[in-house]
Amino acid sequence: MKNNWTNHINGYVRVRIDGDYPERFLNRCIEEDISIWQIKRVGDRRIVCYMDVEDAKRIRPLLRKTGCKVTFLQRTGLPFLFKRMISRAGFIAGLAAFLTVMFILSNMVWNVEIKGASPQVEHELKQVVTNMGIKRGAFQFTLPSVERIQRDVTELVQGATWVGVRQKGTTFEFEVVEQQLPEEAERYSPRHLVATKKAIIHKIFVEHGQAEVKPNDFVRKGDRLVSGYIGKKDAEDEEKELVPAQAVVLGEIWYKSEVSVPLETLFTTVTGEKKSKHYLSIYGFNIPIWGFGKVLFDTVQETDHERPFHLFNWSLPITYKRSDFFETSQFERSYTKEEAIRAARERARVDLKKHLPHDAEIIGEKVLHEDVENGKVNLRIHYQVIEDITSEQPIIQGD
Repeated sequence: MKNNWTNHINGYVRVRIDGDYPERFLNRCIEEDISIWQIKRVGDRRIVCYMDVEDAKRIRPLLRKTGCKVTFLQRTGLPFLFKRMISRAGFIAGLAAFLTVMFILSNMVWNVEIKGASPQVEHELKQVVTNMGIKRGAFQFTLPSVERIQRDVTELVQGATWVGVRQKGTTFEFEVVEQQLPEEAERYSPRHLVATKKAIIHKIFVEHGQAEVKPNDFVRKGDRLVSGYIGKKDAEDEEKELVPAQAVVLGEIWYKSEVSVPLETLFTTVTGEKKSKHYLSIYGFNIPIWGFGKVLFDTVQETDHERPFHLFNWSLPITYKRSDFFETSQFERSYTKEEAIRAARERARVDLKKHLPHDAEIIGEKVLHEDVENGKVNLRIHYQVIEDITSEQPIIQGD
């Protein structure tokens, strides 16, 4: 019988049988259903073979009956390995302590490097990453993912256009691309200013050039507002002086917005109650280590946070996983018609401001149409907006 992996678990021995007729001992073993394998004759009175540890405990009566002697040559398997480890407990404990310390140190943050940042931006970035918990001595598996760190840091650092984040072992590297405002050009090419859209001129202030419109004039897209030619109106263009036209021309623009608001809406909100469960994930198999028990919330929102473990620069097939369960509640909000109209007007105004220049001003608002259909209030709203309507048009000499 060949040994297999169960023999290594249970343990087996290599024995030497000496006697006048060792074959009789083998026959007795077969009769008693004792497993033996790799039988080898060494001389006329000696046989070497393998047998299970448990079966070796049963051969003493057989030896007496056959007049043979047994000598154990080799002991193999987990039981004997454990005995050897116990006999060397100090060495094993030291090795386990060393591996534990190295494992812990390999999963901590030991350095934070910032590249490409000015001292001011570097100081701001250090404060942001420290508030996020990224500092020397922090455990890596408690930190957010690299993608989330990069997204949050780019949003929070005002002086940076982009921040790249890379984790190299126990080091976090931050590469910063700072905002560089273009220098204002000292000299401009000759140009006209033209309208970008249909509007009624509300206000005009000319620094350089000659105005061709006045307040309350109606202009269309492409109409010239300020000319880059300076001189008498009846003179030829060749006789006038060319300048880069500069002016502020504010026009009154009209916008229409359509918006719908349901009279009844079902909302889902987080109550603030939370339960977390912690796991060690080995090849995708989750082993609970903390946060046992069922989640007793009626409705929950689940988020998972997962971080790999490292040993030196190697990623281990073991990850730390935390599942957060947030209790949620649903409630139904009902509007009266008047409340829905107010909410719709507020929403429409907010949506309009998203598409307007930051210095635009809404000076008028009028509801053109309103109705209630299929449980929704539908509005069509007219807006009057004051905004800059100028656009540059280069002057090409010789045209």
